[in-house]
Amino acid sequence: MSLKLTTSLSQRLVLTPQLRQRIEMLQMTSLELTDLIQQQLLENPVLEEVPTQEEVQEIAEKVLDHLASSDSETPFEDRTVEAATPSTNGSGDPEVLSNLPASDGEGGDAGGEAGSEAIATADHDEGTSEDGVGDEGPRDAFEEIDFGREFQEYLDPGYKTQEIEYKEDAPTFEQFLTRPPSLADHLEWQLHMSSIDSELVEPAVCVIGNLNADGRLNATNEEMAAMEKVSEEVVERARQAVMRLDPVGCGARDVKECLLVQLEVLGESDRLAAKLIAEHLSELQQHKLPHLSKQIGVDVETLLKELEFIRTLDPYPGRRYSSEEPILISPEIYIEKLDENDDEYVIYFADDGSPRLRVSQQYQQMLNQGVSNETKSFIREKMRSAVDLLRNIEHRRQTIYKVVESIVQRQRDFLDHGVQHIKPMMLKDIAEDIGMHLSTVSRVVNRKYAHTPQGVIELRRFFTEGMLNEEGEEISTRIIKLKIKKLIEEEDSHNPITDDQVVKILAKDGIKLSRRTVAKYRDQMSIPGSRERRAVV
Repeated sequence: MSLKLTTSLSQRLVLTPQLRQRIEMLQMTSLELTDLIQQQLLENPVLEEVPTQEEVQEIAEKVLDHLASSDSETPFEDRTVEAATPSTNGSGDPEVLSNLPASDGEGGDAGGEAGSEAIATADHDEGTSEDGVGDEGPRDAFEEIDFGREFQEYLDPGYKTQEIEYKEDAPTFEQFLTRPPSLADHLEWQLHMSSIDSELVEPAVCVIGNLNADGRLNATNEEMAAMEKVSEEVVERARQAVMRLDPVGCGARDVKECLLVQLEVLGESDRLAAKLIAEHLSELQQHKLPHLSKQIGVDVETLLKELEFIRTLDPYPGRRYSSEEPILISPEIYIEKLDENDDEYVIYFADDGSPRLRVSQQYQQMLNQGVSNETKSFIREKMRSAVDLLRNIEHRRQTIYKVVESIVQRQRDFLDHGVQHIKPMMLKDIAEDIGMHLSTVSRVVNRKYAHTPQGVIELRRFFTEGMLNEEGEEISTRIIKLKIKKLIEEEDSHNPITDDQVVKILAKDGIKLSRRTVAKYRDQMSIPGSRERRAVV
């Protein structure tokens, strides 16, 4: 064996930092995009946030006064002013979005022109050769950026920035400093306030620390005994003590033990319900009351009363102290009709209060001053990074708008009349319509919500599979599930409809399904079987 050097040619797909940022921004939510912008504001000194309307008005007045008193014959359009990110002029007017230049077809195409006309480009003029040398010698790309012509409107007195509206019912600062007690906090507080033996305190804390969100104990006594270096008997005594704290039943290993402990604390251990839970819990879950009545020699009416009492118990006592809070959804896109008599839908972006960026004029002027080459190189690098960020932000907005526009064209019936009229639609259908890759559309619709006449809906929920009926029409599986749910809701509770009967009813409507498919759709909607749904007189 010997070591030697060899050379070979190969082609590789390399993601530049700009392209990687563009792909990542497509799948970001508006909140994540705001965090990214805030981070870039801290890291890139060339970027700055557009000030409030009053400050913009004051700056514009100063610029106009300076121009009025200046003897320069240079038109205002050719002066260097500050650059700002393109937006929807504060109102989200869809006409502004529709006039933007088209972005590249693929979300991962590095060579496409994704930026808008409002973002300055660093391309060479026609007179410049490929190596960057023109008739007058080497030219700097940044000298060709006409900030005055491209960004004049952002210092115009009529320009209105989008401002955050502070509502009176906004959360106070104190609400961010407090949090509700968790299940572990609540149980440990009771534990230290109780008269439990001192040797059981630490094992009991170990038991509480191994509870899940439902209040179930996942670890075995042997594992906890090894952690606390005590016997398994001590751990079991500690577990029994924890199960009798509030909420009762936390620390049980299954539903049966949890319910029996609750009956014991209530003083109902001798009740028939305790026997039913301990010996016949599976029959109760399957609602086999006639069979159970014959087996234990108790009439059905008595079993129904005991069953109603058992339903008052809590099989998951830890959930009431769950620390998980509902996530507030903020729609990023609005789809609505501005006029009731108009059939066309308008698409515009919501004002999420995210910062509006622009390129600092101060650093642009420093390039023309006598600064060192190292300083110029630093400023130019930051300027390139800033322009790339502005382009990617606009590319994200244009791509989202194209995807939503295609969705609206295909799902007009759903927007007009409701979920019963939703049409089967796949991601590849939208990708073919707008000329983008399937992965790009998938990133766009992920975790983004739209405010529609039918409510706030995640963009991904517009996509659903379908099947052909006997007439050759494609029906969405979501509509089929709604038909099954409606049949079950209208059934006789004493004689519930079976899956086979559902198959026959759907076949009359031209929808052919197997019994297993009906059962699968029913399970996806969390609807129990006909036996569990049967009501016993």
